[in-house]
Amino acid sequence: MRPLAARATVLLLSAALLTACSSESGGGGGDSAKEPEIGTVPRMLSTAGLSYPLDGYATTEDQRRKLEKAQSRVTGDCMKRFGFDYELPLSPAPISRSGDSRRYGLTDPAIAARYGYVPNRGAQPPAKPAVQTLSANGKLALDGPDGYKGPQPMSLEEARAKDSGKTLNGQKVPIGGCLREGFLTIYAPKKGAVDAMFVTNVRMDAFSRSREDSRVVAAVKAWSACMAEKGYKVDEPVSPQSDLGLNPNTFGSPKAIAAAQQDVACKEKANLVGIWYTVETAYQKRNIEQNAETLNQAKTELNERLKLAAGLAG
Repeated sequence: MRPLAARATVLLLSAALLTACSSESGGGGGDSAKEPEIGTVPRMLSTAGLSYPLDGYATTEDQRRKLEKAQSRVTGDCMKRFGFDYELPLSPAPISRSGDSRRYGLTDPAIAARYGYVPNRGAQPPAKPAVQTLSANGKLALDGPDGYKGPQPMSLEEARAKDSGKTLNGQKVPIGGCLREGFLTIYAPKKGAVDAMFVTNVRMDAFSRSREDSRVVAAVKAWSACMAEKGYKVDEPVSPQSDLGLNPNTFGSPKAIAAAQQDVACKEKANLVGIWYTVETAYQKRNIEQNAETLNQAKTELNERLKLAAGLAG
């Protein structure tokens, strides 16, 4: 699976500045080691349009971009206080390909037959946004002082109560600079805010646990055995390219296309998608039960952020 947090977005880059994670891990609970019941497993291959229990708590792509623009606006306003015109570069819009989800690896027979393992049907990724060149003072305003040794503030309230020890243009430079101030303004204005990555972490926890679940393990073994019957020795259904001897330059080669077609056929035979989706859904439901209070708080805070972003856009 391509991790939901893997994209090089301003949100994730800024979230990394937070440095400390929320105390809730997204798993936990006395029954976390016990495999959840799953009921009837549907036979399925397509991953197009799949929905998950945690989707209702997650930030959509449209919402993420609105928040990113708001963060850029706040960061830019902060930089103006120090005499700099600076626009935080926004991450490019992702390439959206309906039916081309690789959550459980390649699953679309038509895509396999035409593109092999080439991602996004051969579409080129968007160019990275240009980064503005800043003077030493500009970098100080954006990133904050290098020599600050104190604890990093975890909310805008805390940040405003601390002194970085540096001033510029008659203004105190925030700890972590305008970049951190922009992030905290949108994602952690008050103490006690839920970690911006909490929902993503809970989703990733469910995926990781589902991959280790005995029912998914058995389905993967069935897929692997099916592939072996055709001469392919692979045991990782999400990213088998390396085991197949492929590299990005050969993902669309005849050899890759033949392997990809067999890959999809074996996933269908083993009902890998139906089993894995059902199991992952069960783990998500359990994670919701175990983290209900924090997830509800995260949802409330997301709505508050979106209201703030709408106000900044006006």
